[in-house]
Amino acid sequence: MKTLVEKIIKLRNPGFSLDKSLNAGALFELVWIQLWSFVRGLQVLLYLKKPKGMLLGKRVSFFNISKMKWGKFLRLGNDVYVSALAKQGIEFGDNVSIGAFSRIIVSTSFNDIGEKIKIGNNVGIGEFAYLGGSGGLEIGDECIVGQYLSCHPENHNYQNIEMPIRHQGVSRKGIKIGKNCWIGSKVTILDGVEIGDGCILAAGSVITKSFPENSIIGGIPAKILKTRTHNP
Repeated sequence: MKTLVEKIIKLRNPGFSLDKSLNAGALFELVWIQLWSFVRGLQVLLYLKKPKGMLLGKRVSFFNISKMKWGKFLRLGNDVYVSALAKQGIEFGDNVSIGAFSRIIVSTSFNDIGEKIKIGNNVGIGEFAYLGGSGGLEIGDECIVGQYLSCHPENHNYQNIEMPIRHQGVSRKGIKIGKNCWIGSKVTILDGVEIGDGCILAAGSVITKSFPENSIIGGIPAKILKTRTHNP
């Protein structure tokens, strides 16, 4: 049975192999959970969309699914919410995994619709992520992300002290995260930030400015601690 399960999982993750110490009970539960996730993924047929091997956890919900695209083997954990109220929509690449209780939301306001969210191939994002897309959010291929990632590609205007901030509108520059980045748990990324390929973002960092490729970044606000090639 282990061999069969490995072959099926390798369709999504070619480098995968089951741990030799995995017990039969856990293997059975894994198969049962994934089977039901696959069955739930078939619900997108009701929206005339192809599942492409989609795996859905319990209580996953979509808004404006006509503006969504996905590649093969998209996996959304329990209680994930995806809202594509957007000019350009939401696009998931192949083999994308989003952890439970995450929110992928381009816009929350119907009077100023946001841009897009685009997530590349082979991206894994942990539980409780909040991915906003009002000013545009792009995450490159092969990124791995811990729990509680928070991306906010929008800022409130506040210059007029005579007017409530909530009535002053917003500015939007967007966020772009390069390929092959490792983002630790509880990282917050603010509007206007561009992260180069191969960067490492330390857990708990607040990213307020852009950084070049292969930077190791940490702190509040974040700064370069060193690079992957040499110390700064």
